[in-house]
Parts: sequence; structure tokens; C-alpha cells
Amino acid sequence: MENIDIQIHKALNSEIAELSSSEIIIRSLEDGVDLVGNLYYQGIDRVVIYEKNITPAFFDLKTGLAGEILQKFTNYRLRTVIVGDFSRYSSNSLRDFILESNKGHQINFVSTLEEAINLLSPNA
Repeated sequence: MENIDIQIHKALNSEIAELSSSEIIIRSLEDGVDLVGNLYYQGIDRVVIYEKNITPAFFDLKTGLAGEILQKFTNYRLRTVIVGDFSRYSSNSLRDFILESNKGHQINFVSTLEEAINLLSPNA
């Protein structure tokens, strides 16, 4: 996981990994699988990723990339919050996808790191 800064946030007896980079971290399904594997190997089960570090193709649901990658995250029970400004996307299907995801606790989309940490905290 080169060029990725991982900051660990403590929340009760749990750790939340905040990933950030000046580059795109997830460009493809393979990048997503590698990321899940690395985090799983490190014992991390809660992660914050920034929208800016994910390829724009992820947010075009027609590509299928979001579904494929998020399925891997779900299979490994990696609770994930993506932080960003999603209002700039005009796709109704993406908006619906985000709303539906936010009803659950596995994959969520929020606008701030504080919201992400609160969602991923054990009492959330």
C-alpha cells in the first residue's frame, strides 16, 4: 500500500483506519481487492476512504465497478465509509445507491471525517 497514509483512530476497543493519499488509491477491481486483502491482513475491519482517492469510474454505476469493489469489502466484513461531496454527481441512480447504502451499516457515504468516525465507532 505504497503512497497511502494510514491514520488510526481509536474508538473504544476498536480501531478505524483513515486512508488518504495525493493519488487515486482505487482505480480498478484489482486495486480494491488488494486494499481489502492488505487491510484484512492487518486486522483492520473499519475504514474511511476519501472520494478523491477513488477513480471517477467508480461513481458511474454503469461501469459496475462500485458494485464489484463494494461486494469485496462486504464479503470481508470491512465496514467502509466513503467521505466526499457527492452532490456534484447528477446521476439519479448513484443518488439512490448512496441513499440505500446509508440505510445499512456496511457501506456508507458521508460528507465529513467526523461523521465517518461516528458511524464506524462501536456504539454506532
